[in-house]
Amino acid sequence: MDTLVTFIHQFIAYMNSGGFVMWPLFILVFVLWYGLGYRYHTIQRGTKKSPRVLIRKFASGKREIPKGIIDSAVVDGLGLKAEIADRKMLRKFLDDRFYVYQQTLNQYAKLVKTVVIVAPLIGLLGTVIGMIETFDSLASMSLFSQSGGIAGGISQALFTTQLGLVVAVPGLVMGRLLDKKASKMELDLEQIKDILCSEENLDEI
Repeated sequence: MDTLVTFIHQFIAYMNSGGFVMWPLFILVFVLWYGLGYRYHTIQRGTKKSPRVLIRKFASGKREIPKGIIDSAVVDGLGLKAEIADRKMLRKFLDDRFYVYQQTLNQYAKLVKTVVIVAPLIGLLGTVIGMIETFDSLASMSLFSQSGGIAGGISQALFTTQLGLVVAVPGLVMGRLLDKKASKMELDLEQIKDILCSEENLDEI
């Protein structure tokens, strides 16, 4: 219990050391990792088989239970193909049905990108505020005042810059990895639509 109380006091002291800018940055940490966590858990392809192989397996009944987005898209696509004979109409229905999957793949992508861009800017704002306090101290010659003087201003500037980069850099890396995975799955969705709307017999795919 004492350890927890000590940790909380140290955390609050760290946050206060960077000024009011630290708290918005702290909130952005939660927003960012909520978005990244959501995307990580929802962008699940299923199996690693190619769309063509998955269509053949689900069409032949060798696979029945979808495990991810691509698997589910194949099952939905095969269901539509069984109901709609006209290929132009089938393509439109597939576009409508797969739009839900594309929305899932891009959910919170803009939020993550926005936080990654905004966090360093807020950190920079804290840096500017800290430097202004530094120059105010220089102007008033309170270099060694109890409130911090030059050292306090520079310290505040560095804390906010540090937290801004701590928020942005991991978010940028994770966001890019998830974007790449989502883009690859969007191509798979397009390939599924092309295969289902082609002239090929599903048994010959």
